[in-house]
Amino acid sequence: MRPAAPKRPSEPKPDKIVILDFGSQTIQLIARRIRELGVYSEILSHKTSFDQLAKDASVKGIILSGGPDSVLGSNAPDMDDAIFSLGIPILGICYGMQLIHHKLGGIVSNAASAEYGKARLRLVKSSPFSNGMNTEQTVWMSHGDHVTQLAEGFVILGETAESIALSGDLSRRIYTMQFHPEVTQTEAGKIFLSNFVLDICQAKPSWNLDFILEEAIRKIRQEVGSNKVMLALSGGVDSSVLAVLLHQAIGDNLRCFYVNTGLMRKAETKSVMERYRQNYHMDIRCIEAEDRFLSALKGLTDPEAKRKAIGCEFIRLFEAAKAEFGDCRYLAQGTIYPDVIESQTTQGQGQTIKSHHNVGGLPDQMAFTLVEPFRKLFKDEVRALGERLGVPKEIIHRHPFPGPGLAIRVIGEVTKDRLDTLREADDIFIQALHEFSLYDQVSQAFVVLLPVKTVGVMGDQRTYQEVIAIRSVDTIDFMSATFSKLPWDFIETVANRIVNQVRGVNRVVYDVTSKPPGTIEWE
Repeated sequence: MRPAAPKRPSEPKPDKIVILDFGSQTIQLIARRIRELGVYSEILSHKTSFDQLAKDASVKGIILSGGPDSVLGSNAPDMDDAIFSLGIPILGICYGMQLIHHKLGGIVSNAASAEYGKARLRLVKSSPFSNGMNTEQTVWMSHGDHVTQLAEGFVILGETAESIALSGDLSRRIYTMQFHPEVTQTEAGKIFLSNFVLDICQAKPSWNLDFILEEAIRKIRQEVGSNKVMLALSGGVDSSVLAVLLHQAIGDNLRCFYVNTGLMRKAETKSVMERYRQNYHMDIRCIEAEDRFLSALKGLTDPEAKRKAIGCEFIRLFEAAKAEFGDCRYLAQGTIYPDVIESQTTQGQGQTIKSHHNVGGLPDQMAFTLVEPFRKLFKDEVRALGERLGVPKEIIHRHPFPGPGLAIRVIGEVTKDRLDTLREADDIFIQALHEFSLYDQVSQAFVVLLPVKTVGVMGDQRTYQEVIAIRSVDTIDFMSATFSKLPWDFIETVANRIVNQVRGVNRVVYDVTSKPPGTIEWE
């Protein structure tokens, strides 16, 4: 017997949709699509309990994500059965659909013909879930199992030539879909999610800049009180916006430190400090630490080892600096949601992609409590917040630069000579993007120094020199990206300049890999 849902106390929280993570590679897209509707979304582990959800009055609906497993497998990720008794709407996507029917008495089987890619959905019964849609439409499939018999109380709402694609228990407000509404290839994906979130769940849109700003300031003041806070200021978008937010929240109890790690771009430290001094009226100090970081990186070639060494060095550096700032117990970082997702599993079945130096690269023992107000925000949300706070546009729209700096763009061992080579090539590329009015048309662009040498001919002489890779991507949220289709005459110009002007380089290649399967950075 399922337990009765306890009375959920009324709390002054915005309505939200909880997404239970079963390992979907597109789970962040689900979260983003819901936020685009103005409703807060939060990703929790598939192990989240009935009690945890029942006591949160702000939860208006639950989505079970897709995932790579089969519900027929012995180690398939499961969920708390009692969640079905909460009395709030539930939507199962792909694996989530199969799990719902499997647990409620339906039958899931291995598909004789798996569906991957585009398929044609035909709606066979009207419901609140499919309001405002065409009878036939394109959807995106990715499954090897499918539901062959619905659980009791469910009816077929839509189907493809190969599977039951849409079903629902309308009285219990439980809906299932075999396809993925979060991806752009699904024609009416946004309408499906809007119908579920706004109409079926009746979640009130309140996730907007005003709310984000007010909540961030309130939580910062609540967390740190009258204590002092140090901020790791990198010159990038996230930490630059955070500096203004923290200063608005706690005033002179903030001290910002910019660290010259020796891993920055050409003339980076000088330009960043000048930009801050011109636009920011707060305590900002520069720490020169090139020798320290190069020493920590000596002999390291593995990307994870490099990231962890840099993360550890940052913390130790700030621990040493805190003595100058009285009794400072808090360290603020511009960590954003994609950093967290890629650095650790999302409390569910996901896999670690890479350790960001400010998340998975941190040491186990620290003398600080971390303050990370942007930890649940996407990059575009941070940018929008920065605009609201009056951060200069040249900072907000600057291309992202990784916290570990050029250490993860020098593939292999990091040395000062290799860094200098990379700096010169990168400067040529970035300057050319500005010259050709392309910089603001792409989301992130940089070059990578490869750990290989190739034979070339320069001035009728044989050369055996290093290779530079050019990388440029277009994206909104940095969770997925496509390579930029830059003009070939531009790429040719950049390649010629690099080979002619950067000593020790005789070959340039252009990276045409999207994310996924690749990541934006090479390491």
